[in-house]
Amino acid sequence: MDKPSRRSGGSITIQDVARTAGVSAMTVSRVVNGGANVRPSTREAVLAAIDQLNYSPNSAARSLAAGEAAQIGLLYANPSMAYLSQFLIGALEGARKVGCHLVLEPCDGDSPEAQAEGARRFASTPVQGVILPPPLSDAALVQDELDAAGTPSVAVAVGMAQPGRASVRIDDYAAAKAMTEHLIGLGHRRIGFVRGNPNNGASGERWRGFVAAVEGAGLSLADMPVEQGLFTYRSGIDAAEGLIDRPDRPTAIFASNDDMAAAAISVAHRRGLHVPEDLSIVGFDDTSLATTTWPEITTIRQPIATMAEAAVEMLLARIRDRRAGVDDGENEDRVLDHELVVRESSGPAPR
Repeated sequence: MDKPSRRSGGSITIQDVARTAGVSAMTVSRVVNGGANVRPSTREAVLAAIDQLNYSPNSAARSLAAGEAAQIGLLYANPSMAYLSQFLIGALEGARKVGCHLVLEPCDGDSPEAQAEGARRFASTPVQGVILPPPLSDAALVQDELDAAGTPSVAVAVGMAQPGRASVRIDDYAAAKAMTEHLIGLGHRRIGFVRGNPNNGASGERWRGFVAAVEGAGLSLADMPVEQGLFTYRSGIDAAEGLIDRPDRPTAIFASNDDMAAAAISVAHRRGLHVPEDLSIVGFDDTSLATTTWPEITTIRQPIATMAEAAVEMLLARIRDRRAGVDDGENEDRVLDHELVVRESSGPAPR
């Protein structure tokens, strides 16, 4: 480790610790405040430097680390109330843990311009950072408005990491591939797919995962009927009707979220079909709808509340570092685990 530079008055700063440990000041800040995503060897080096220099963060820094007086905004426009409720629970729990205030703001309008205007208004309020759940997490104009205002943000449930953006997500590609392989393993050779809203990056990743599983099994994508959905229950009904009413009806339907899967089950019941004996139906997210619909839905468990909680933690760390003057522009992309949850709505392909 390097020796610290001598300073007038003998005061040791976070920059001295960083120089001694051979890391950035932001990394020191993360270690001091118990932040995640720090290698054990790096953490040990920072702690050794702190001990060597007898460094102690001042009370103002400790107060900021605890999140006191910080206001974090949550700008939302998600059409799924089941998804949004779980997201809000996680965000509130995250805010409670770190002691910051959470300010909620709906984004009126579906057009990119309306969403950008909502972000512009929100950035003019006292919020010091903004969490963006889908679909706003993929809205480039929203991100641009926040950047222009100098307001840090964390995008949640994006399809892929975005250069220069902090994000928390799952691997939608791998999750959709696993679900499709589950259906293929049950003997299904004609699987209908309901795509999600094209404005969401996760929609494209789920489609890519579906395609990869189909082609990996040596099946023809041409045999897999596809309908466009918008992540809403209503769009799920329209898409399911388009799939179920085909002369060559699929034996399974993979809907890109639970709202559309629940809608597909409703359509199947109206058509006199038994789920899963006549038609397997699976979803994505594992929202409350997955266990309040009959039969309960086989789905991908996306840790929605945990993702929101992580976003609060990441955003507060960014705000804290900026205030301390140690923001080096690093942006974390945190990928959380998903889980395939098998329930009653999926079964062997009918003979």
